[in-house]
Amino acid sequence: VQLQASGGGLMQPGGSLRLSCTASGTRFGFSTMAWHRQAPGKQRELVAFITRRGSTDYGDSVKRRFTISGDIAKKTMYLQMNSPKPEDTAIYYCKAVLAGSDYWGQGTLVTVSS
Repeated sequence: VQLQASGGGLMQPGGSLRLSCTASGTRFGFSTMAWHRQAPGKQRELVAFITRRGSTDYGDSVKRRFTISGDIAKKTMYLQMNSPKPEDTAIYYCKAVLAGSDYWGQGTLVTVSS
């Protein structure tokens, strides 16, 4: 299973950015896809996830600012990032869960700075 994250870049506070993730390499369906992030010197943390039933949830720090969407059956996922803060600066990774195993993409860097 291969995952490709894209869309990272430089954001100014108050701006917006949309990340994309596409997966390939399996004909089996994922149970969940998720975005995680890792800031310099910090542990990787969950940003948001979406299940194959369409349920979503978010980390407390991004609730009401970020929106996850996607089509698990088509192995695609997005993260709309609004009202970014400097503390959102991190490498954002997409993850897929298949048969109890986690598969990770390579990450895309998001920098929030004025």
